[in-house]
Amino acid sequence: MPTLPRIEEYTDELTAIRRDLHAHPEIGFEETRTSGIVADKLKSWGIEVHTGIGKTGVIGVLEGKREGRTIGLRADMDALPMDEETNLPWRSKTPGKFHGCGHDGHTTMLLGAARYLAETRDFAGKAVFIFQPAEEGLGGARAMLAEGLFERFPCDEIYGLHNNPLAGPNEIGVKPGPAMAGSTFFDIVVKGVGSHGAMPHHSRDPIVAVTSLVQSLQSIVSRNVPAIKPAVLSVTQIHSGSAYNVVPDRATIGGTIRYFDDEVKDLILRRVREACEGCAKLFDVEVEADLRDTFTVLMNDADLTEAYLDAARDIVGEANVSTKNDLVMGSEDFADMLKAVPGAYCTIGHAGDVPVHNPAFVLDDGILPVGASLMARIVEKRLPL
Repeated sequence: MPTLPRIEEYTDELTAIRRDLHAHPEIGFEETRTSGIVADKLKSWGIEVHTGIGKTGVIGVLEGKREGRTIGLRADMDALPMDEETNLPWRSKTPGKFHGCGHDGHTTMLLGAARYLAETRDFAGKAVFIFQPAEEGLGGARAMLAEGLFERFPCDEIYGLHNNPLAGPNEIGVKPGPAMAGSTFFDIVVKGVGSHGAMPHHSRDPIVAVTSLVQSLQSIVSRNVPAIKPAVLSVTQIHSGSAYNVVPDRATIGGTIRYFDDEVKDLILRRVREACEGCAKLFDVEVEADLRDTFTVLMNDADLTEAYLDAARDIVGEANVSTKNDLVMGSEDFADMLKAVPGAYCTIGHAGDVPVHNPAFVLDDGILPVGASLMARIVEKRLPL
């Protein structure tokens, strides 16, 4: 079975929706226009709609031809706080906001699947369409879960997907078990004493302290974590000072920690705190560390991974489907939903070679009917009449 013919028929409409969403990006928990479009589309197709879940999240509920189990399908809606540099006719109209990760495409794919399933209802049970806000590090999945997502809309299984410009067009891959890293974000403030730049002996220089702290942090993984257990600590921000002749009184750093093992996470966090305590004593400064558990390790259920791959074979053929073995150090908050309900998360390759989160990233609209067909097909296969 190729891409579902009915979905193929409205590919142009899906492309128009995606490009409209792309031109009007909204970042996490601000997706009011996007969620309004999603809700209106679902209602127009006769799907039961619930809004305001996790602030701007939208849920659609569709009954099949007979009673049965329930499958959840999830897409993220938020853009990134960055500028776009593509110069496409449908490029972002909002400075500093850009669908640089393709969530506009994910939203459109799920809309395509919802429309098809509403027209055919060729399944026994219920489909729940989950349009999630704020995936990009702001806790959108956790916000929906905190508001009773699966208590209000119980699901037996749940599936999600992500575009992948670094894979071949229409290549679908899933890794069973741990697939994407958990993540802790951190901000550390070093408070010292400022002085004239010509008289640093009057200061307790936070810049000297914080640069030493950065070196200590960068050695934590290499000298504490077993080499066979993947982990990354990256300091990605450093801020201090405002003049050439002033030693400032504070400096800040921020960054991310990635891991696949809770014991490794706990070890790294303990060593970060100890490094901060040591820095404070060594340089006679105050050090405040804010360590925030942001993403859970994404775990794909082994059996449901195979079910997802089986559905993918129907859409793109055996040659374009694979079980992945490599761990991905990037994170994804769909992991929190998978912690509550078993399921699987796949990637779909498309044309282009610019990675996501790059200002020149371009989503290939050719994968819209592929993703829509895959999500529709998993419902039909897992909820057969």
